[in-house]
Amino acid sequence: MELKFRVSARIARPVHDVFEAVADPARLSRYFTTGGAKGRLETGATVTWDFHDFPGAFPVHVVEVVPDKRIVLRWAANEATPEDGEAAVDGRAEYETTVTMEFRPLEDGRTLVEVAEEGWRETPGGLRGSYGNCHGWTQMLCSLKAWIEHGINLREGMYK
Repeated sequence: MELKFRVSARIARPVHDVFEAVADPARLSRYFTTGGAKGRLETGATVTWDFHDFPGAFPVHVVEVVPDKRIVLRWAANEATPEDGEAAVDGRAEYETTVTMEFRPLEDGRTLVEVAEEGWRETPGGLRGSYGNCHGWTQMLCSLKAWIEHGINLREGMYK
């Protein structure tokens, strides 16, 4: 069984605003990367993201960016969960998964955001990592929606 997933959300903002909320590190840090993001998501860049639930900034390799349409990232596969404590940091595997974000304008002015991730090894650790990241990306979309539509940071104080 191939380990991959796709999650989506409709955000009540124009596609450019939603895209920038992900591509701009200052905006991303307001609702998702609880430890901060450094570097704009641009094709060929390597940026860093830090999360309080997975402490220690780590590299995110930006494979492709098509403004207002798509972002493709590669990062180290995680084969542990936050409940594993320090093992979560050590759970970063020696291979990478691919994250693809698609941004589509809807006729009613909203934006459909889809996040897909694939590439885990078909092992118990890979399965655990894919479930953990599916949870994380779903939470990211919920947090994006709350922040960009209502100015609420759902993740503030959640992990630290």
